[in-house]
Amino acid sequence: ITSVYSPIKTSNNKKLMFAEFLNIIFKSLKLDKNLYKNNKNFEEAGIYYAISIIILTALISVIPNKVILSFASLYFGEVKSPRLASILFTSGFVWLLKSLYLFVVGLILFPTKQIKSGFKKTLITVGFAHAPFIFYFLILDLRLIFLTLIIYLWYSATLIVGINQVYQFNNIFKSTIIVLAPIIILIIYTLYYLSNIPNGVLS
Repeated sequence: ITSVYSPIKTSNNKKLMFAEFLNIIFKSLKLDKNLYKNNKNFEEAGIYYAISIIILTALISVIPNKVILSFASLYFGEVKSPRLASILFTSGFVWLLKSLYLFVVGLILFPTKQIKSGFKKTLITVGFAHAPFIFYFLILDLRLIFLTLIIYLWYSATLIVGINQVYQFNNIFKSTIIVLAPIIILIIYTLYYLSNIPNGVLS
């Protein structure tokens, strides 16, 4: 009897896991803070779901990358696409780096018991927040490249909601500052650098 029902049970478990995976993505896309309130999502399975989202979005990112590289090839000659292994490695590294940044900066600027409780929650939160990058598959043409900005802003909003809930700041401004600080600093630096370039050089 055990041998008969074991495959059925395994199949049902896989279906439940896949349904839960889709539920996490859907809630992330909706900016649903309840996703981060549920402690079940931060158990052992949570890290695997987060890794799966990172891998999935990394694979999908190949689509807009090809569009951008095809355009660059028109002006700079043939530009080869990076190897798939490099894309996966880079995505994983950026995920870890972003999580470490949020954890350390959050701990220094706005220390709470929730931040001190562990790095794992931050990793899972950042992983879940990557869900909007799934829509990179829509960028099939250079005319749709503007969607990268919309998707990135969507990802940032998702991450802000997640960090605010997981760290229990109860203050959206704090989580916004932490999440957007790197990009704000980059924009300010770029504008400052451009403003100091002599007009003759730009022309």
